Amino acid sequence: MQIGSLFVNMGVGFGAGYKNPTYNTPWGFKVAAEYGMWQAGPGVITLGPEFGGTFSGQHKNDNSYISSTFVVAGRAAWHYGWDVPGLDTYGGFSAGIGFNHYTYPGYDYNSPIPYFGAFAGASYFVTPGFGFNSEFGYDITNFQVGVVFKIQ
Repeated sequence: MQIGSLFVNMGVGFGAGYKNPTYNTPWGFKVAAEYGMWQAGPGVITLGPEFGGTFSGQHKNDNSYISSTFVVAGRAAWHYGWDVPGLDTYGGFSAGIGFNHYTYPGYDYNSPIPYFGAFAGASYFVTPGFGFNSEFGYDITNFQVGVVFKIQ
């Protein structure tokens, strides 16, 4: 990551639970974009948007229990490359709004929720514009793997 670079990453993995019970293991997806804004010591601070969702469900005794949350947020991160060609590591925070929905027999509930997250991750570029990415934390997904693209 450099000042003026634009990265877009997307992945799937274990979803984070929000405001309501989860049923079985939740799964989730996230798409994020980050633009290199400022030099900060040996790294670069980025800003950008993210969106995604987390879902879980269970069918028990002829009843369905379903939970989902969609999130739209902004994120900021500090990226550092460790002088290893193709490697980018980072950590940061996000904030935005979530749209929560869950249903179980006789009950259907929707509500907006405040959303705050924290994450750390790493990308490894196999070409100048494409690589693989993983992220963990409490940020739409608890752990995800996917791909990353360097747009500029």
